[in-house]
Amino acid sequence: MKLHSQIMGDGSPFVILHGFLGMGDNWKTLGNRFADEGFQVHLVDQRNHGRSFHDEQFNYEVMAEDLLGYLEAEGIDQIMLLGHSMGGKTAMEFATRYPEKVVALMVADIAPKAYPQHHQDILKGLSSLDFSNLDSRGAADEALSTYVSHFGTRQFLLKNLYWESKGRLGLRINLPVLIENIEEVGKPISEDALYEGPTLFVKGAKSGYIQALDELLISKHFPKAEIATIPKAGHWLHADNPDDFFDEILGFLSRFAEL
Repeated sequence: MKLHSQIMGDGSPFVILHGFLGMGDNWKTLGNRFADEGFQVHLVDQRNHGRSFHDEQFNYEVMAEDLLGYLEAEGIDQIMLLGHSMGGKTAMEFATRYPEKVVALMVADIAPKAYPQHHQDILKGLSSLDFSNLDSRGAADEALSTYVSHFGTRQFLLKNLYWESKGRLGLRINLPVLIENIEEVGKPISEDALYEGPTLFVKGAKSGYIQALDELLISKHFPKAEIATIPKAGHWLHADNPDDFFDEILGFLSRFAEL
């Protein structure tokens, strides 16, 4: 089955992969800015997210295969590839499996290492939403606030709400499968994974996802990797400081794209 996407602009194909519990639409504003710079931007919903298909399998291997199938369906031979968080792990998996497909790789605030599971409260909160009694986004936000205190995080999560039918809300994400396979999200890339093409890792200055010690592991798997820091930004660096993030990514892209 083909992944859902939003495509904007014309030029060098540039695929952006969202993070866990996100969707391509989270990147629409930045996607339009990249499209204005001469890229054909593909905001892809990964499986069990957004408007893409639901499936019992959920791991980085199948998500990399999903992307390969998407490119084949779109008739795209090579891409610029950016992934954030979970999407960054998918991007790493894809680039190391199919290096000939990736002109340049960009990974936002995630390292190739293993991460402990830390989404328990969010998943409990989403699981607690009783849509037989919730008839508005405001009511869903209030119910979720018991588990997730940060307003911005709740707004990000509640973008998954949609009207299943008249008067009844639902979630676009395949929550049961994501909960069942949550350990997959934190897994490292394989020991022998290697991508020798141009690579940029960007991290948020206020985020702890990429530590100084991780740079050795990054260089092992991605020997041409550069590492940049986005100031005034945490893990959602593209939302916290979109202008500096955009400038950093565009500067890197411009070295390899045919503009």
